Amino acid sequence: MTITLTRRAPERPSDPSPRGNPTIILAIILATYLMIILDATVVITALPDIHRALHFSSTGLSWVQNVYTLTFGGLLLLGARAGDILGRRRVFVAGIALFTVASLLGGLAESASWLLAARAVQGIGAAVAAPSTLALLQVSFEEGPERTRAVGAYSAVAGGGGSVGLVLGGMLTTWISWRWGLFINVPIGVVMILLAPRYLPETERRPGRFDLAGAASSTVGMTSLVYGFVRAASSGWTDPITIASFLLSGVLLTSFVITERRAEQPITPLHLFASRQRSGAYITRMLVVSGMFAMFFFMTQYFQGVLGYSPLLSGLAFLPVTAVMFGVVRVMPRLVPRFGTQRLLAGGVLVALVGMAWLSQLGPTTPFFPQIVLPMALLGIGIGSALVPLTTAGIAGVDAGDAGAASGLVNVAQQLGGSLGLGILITVFAAASRHRAGLRDAGTSVRTQTQITLAHAVSTSLKGSAIFLALGLVVVATVMRPQPRQEKVMTPLETELDELVVLD
Repeated sequence: MTITLTRRAPERPSDPSPRGNPTIILAIILATYLMIILDATVVITALPDIHRALHFSSTGLSWVQNVYTLTFGGLLLLGARAGDILGRRRVFVAGIALFTVASLLGGLAESASWLLAARAVQGIGAAVAAPSTLALLQVSFEEGPERTRAVGAYSAVAGGGGSVGLVLGGMLTTWISWRWGLFINVPIGVVMILLAPRYLPETERRPGRFDLAGAASSTVGMTSLVYGFVRAASSGWTDPITIASFLLSGVLLTSFVITERRAEQPITPLHLFASRQRSGAYITRMLVVSGMFAMFFFMTQYFQGVLGYSPLLSGLAFLPVTAVMFGVVRVMPRLVPRFGTQRLLAGGVLVALVGMAWLSQLGPTTPFFPQIVLPMALLGIGIGSALVPLTTAGIAGVDAGDAGAASGLVNVAQQLGGSLGLGILITVFAAASRHRAGLRDAGTSVRTQTQITLAHAVSTSLKGSAIFLALGLVVVATVMRPQPRQEKVMTPLETELDELVVLD
């Protein structure tokens, strides 16, 4: 049966007075989102320095990333609902203020627990602010060419922010101190707090309730799941705490689904998953980001531990991914009418898979050019081709009242994908390290043996990243594949291009 859907009027700002030109509005949104996204990776190239300064254990060090991404991803849905109920500009400013204060405290950290607590609060602030960025973009730009360009720029930030964080973190760590990876957020946050009330429109406040039970069960459940993987890497799969973590995660995540089905106003309206296109986009984004985020983490260890790069040079080594990704995302809106979103998405993930599989063949003596540069460039092409279609599909056909929740799910997939990917592949990394360390090479020094072991573990972990991308390609080809003679919905991107995609 074919159903023709009428297009709904866009959500109206409650304060319609002009506050500035679209360029300033977009700049505020993108600068804030970039600050939030890059903080997941800005400390990666500084991890050896943080390890020495604050006396982290090897296992505890991974939580410098995970505690941020887990609180960020786990509370995003609650932050999205807060924007719907309280007004998105108001929530946006509150989230940035919390993020800025936490960044200052993190930069001043004198112990491991202090830094982890500050990173957790950073994640909460990011979870409050991030959903409002995409929602404010939707209400600030009408469907058509303006929104298409804005979504393209937003996708470029989403895809390249992590890479920018790696380069920026390396620069600050080498030239000043790892602490400036956190301090740099303070002046930027203050400027955004001052500009937002002046230029951003406020959205209409909607009566509602906060689904605290859903937020708590999802956040603690995901944290327990990631902790189980990290614990398994150090203590084994039969460790009682590892098993208890997985069991607790299963109970809490099941409780989350039950809570959302029964809640009068759930933070995650389950009907958002009724569209195969949207639900497939969330799953694919999670899988793709899982592979990419883990690649950044492990390749940083390879650059510094095997090739002997400095933090700055390690960050710059990711430029083949960053530069190519930004370039591809910028031209994507012009490629869609010629090739179609489905073809570009599938082709992009396939190219990224080829690049990751090639990169996973590295060893202790692999030269940077061409064996590392070229596969990284393929990753940039592939991920850059996939991000715009994934972002657009994630918010396609959503009613105005669910805009915050839908945009929140886009960000949830981004952040939780990074946490899960790293948590799972850390177990692969640990197992490969133990296996290779037991195979001594005659005539090699301790340092050389360590480099051989690290290179083997990184290579094995990158094969795991390739598996994540392969699973993402399967989802695109099956779940997101257009079905003939089904309900059709115009996506925001394809409205401007006058091209229909088929959604269940």
